[in-house]
Amino acid sequence: MGLLAACEQGPQSALHPAGSNAEAILDLTLLLVAGGGVIFLFVMALAGYAVIARPERFPGSRAWIIGGGIVFPIVTLTALQVYEFAVARQLSDTGGVEPLRIEVTGHMWWWEVRYPGVGEGDEVLRTANRLVIPAGRPVEVVVTAADVIHSFWVPSLGGKMDMIPGHENRLILVGERPGTYRGQCAEYCGAQHALMAFDVVVEPPERFEDWLAAERRPAAEPDGPQQAAGRDAFLRAGCGACHTVRGTPANGAAGPDLTHVGGRGALAAGTLPNTPEALAGWIAGAQHIKPENRMPSFPILGGDDLHAIAVWLESLK
Repeated sequence: MGLLAACEQGPQSALHPAGSNAEAILDLTLLLVAGGGVIFLFVMALAGYAVIARPERFPGSRAWIIGGGIVFPIVTLTALQVYEFAVARQLSDTGGVEPLRIEVTGHMWWWEVRYPGVGEGDEVLRTANRLVIPAGRPVEVVVTAADVIHSFWVPSLGGKMDMIPGHENRLILVGERPGTYRGQCAEYCGAQHALMAFDVVVEPPERFEDWLAAERRPAAEPDGPQQAAGRDAFLRAGCGACHTVRGTPANGAAGPDLTHVGGRGALAAGTLPNTPEALAGWIAGAQHIKPENRMPSFPILGGDDLHAIAVWLESLK
């Protein structure tokens, strides 16, 4: 397998665009690399000839130096810069289509995702570590940070955008090929920066509407005594002080909304697979798995309660 082919593999690759903005960024990157390479080779060849050639065999040396060493790079780089500005304008153009607005806040070390205007009444639909977007429709992602500077980046769908506390930035994503694409924080934000990933799921428009309808619903009632015991243990342990599970008394806002946590692809911002075993391990030892994150470990929970909570949470789809 060639190096380029190897780089194109996997869900997080700038060489594997799945939308028009990502394709434009890739084309611009390749053009800038090619243009810079041409300038470098030409200037180095000119410099080498100037060093080796005798002065009498190098007539008009001043014109060569000025033309090849100054005018040529300036003209070429200016042309590349103008093209780059044109691409930058294209990246913010929605083509007259009303974009879907999604608000994303970076935390140490997870992603809070909100869909304003799609809940019941004035309710804002809130989820975590996963964006679901409709294929073919521009999405305006409004980003900020709750603590330190983070950076929002989905290489297969668009460019990077800094997330700055107290300030909102915007970028447009367009996902044209359904699938799941991995995003990553691209700004060092602390000890667990590398464990701060998220997914962007691009769905056909009709499936996106189905997902919205499912997300609007409160958590399902427990199916059986074990799930009921898990819900009761979750509330008894005080988890609702930090987490919301709509349809239950849990209404905390400090941590991720867990109303439909069982339907997410991973736990702890891409750190663990979403299975009952991983859920139980995360609850009991969050500080061992991801030190210094804001989720305390709960080693005091008994094995039965821990397992029941994990089974109940995994059922929330």
